[in-house]
Amino acid sequence: METRWIVNWKSPAMIVVFMFLACTAPLFAQSNAGTAASIEPTMIIDRPTAGMLHRGNYYVYSNFFEEGGVLFGVSVGLLDRFNFGISYGGTNILGKQKPELNPYPGVNVKLRILEESTGIPAVAVGFEWQGRGPYHDGFKRYLVKSPGFYAVASQNYAVGGHLSLHCGINLSTEGGDGDKDLDAFIGAEKSLGKDISLLAEYDFGLNDNSANAFGRGRGRGYLNLGFRWSWGKGLVLGVDMKDILKNQGDISLGNRTIQIEYVGSF
Repeated sequence: METRWIVNWKSPAMIVVFMFLACTAPLFAQSNAGTAASIEPTMIIDRPTAGMLHRGNYYVYSNFFEEGGVLFGVSVGLLDRFNFGISYGGTNILGKQKPELNPYPGVNVKLRILEESTGIPAVAVGFEWQGRGPYHDGFKRYLVKSPGFYAVASQNYAVGGHLSLHCGINLSTEGGDGDKDLDAFIGAEKSLGKDISLLAEYDFGLNDNSANAFGRGRGRGYLNLGFRWSWGKGLVLGVDMKDILKNQGDISLGNRTIQIEYVGSF
């Protein structure tokens, strides 16, 4: 008789597992902010870079967003050029309302196909099935769609510290709103001293501007700004302001989120 194992992603046990993964302290701490960074940032804010975790490195994070939402995630460098990660979360995790958990965990894989050299950016391709913000059942999508399939190029410069520039294209699998267009994004990271980095990201929102999409045809795209501060021993605190151009309309002063990151090695 065949035995089947069924995983209930919404069970309290699974929530505890993801919280543990996001809060576990490693033995060998790293950093991904400021000039003292020892690991390449793998994300700008909501969109990926060509940066990689080297073999044996790992990255865990907790992202806190509107409606009492929390997203937990962990990524691991299985090889120098191949990373794998998983994430899970929901809304009303914080507060007194009943938690509403995402319908499935997010998965991300990334493969670097070209190493960076003078005048030639690093290039990576991948797939990420994790959007940002609350999940909306009616449209089968997150507030910010997951990247889906993507290709991204990143180039680093020594300009008053570290300056990283990124550009990419992506095709999200979240098309329940009827907008399945190819999207594009650009971004930059600038170090400010040895422990601080400033981030800027612009998502053109080409897959979120139809009449039924959250962008509702405004066509402004998504401008996000971020701040990362390394506290040492692998701990990084982040604050982001998203959708500053009010592409979704119902925002007063950016969609403000907080992120706690930990980077280490086995």
